Amino acid sequence: MAQAFVNSKIQPGKVVVFIKPTCPYSRRAQELLSHLPFKQGLLEFVDITARSDTNEIQDYLQQLTGARTVPRVFIGQECIGGCNDLVNMHEKGELLTRLKQIGALQ
Repeated sequence: MAQAFVNSKIQPGKVVVFIKPTCPYSRRAQELLSHLPFKQGLLEFVDITARSDTNEIQDYLQQLTGARTVPRVFIGQECIGGCNDLVNMHEKGELLTRLKQIGALQ
């Protein structure tokens, strides 16, 4: 069930971030991405604590990405890592390029 839930969220052309709202790294990733001009519906933050299978979701994220920590940031169907990876991409100017490539920005 956790696997199907995660897989249903990860889609080409969309950015999905699996978060825990109390996590400072999740909040930082949300803040950074929320300031970018995404097209409607192409940025989604998924609060995994709102579900009863949080641990199973994190276990599956570990299988999928090599880490069970949050946030887990997916650009299209590729996991780019967590908050520090996202910030590094943004500082290097790579984030906007990737988001344009997948057609996620206005």
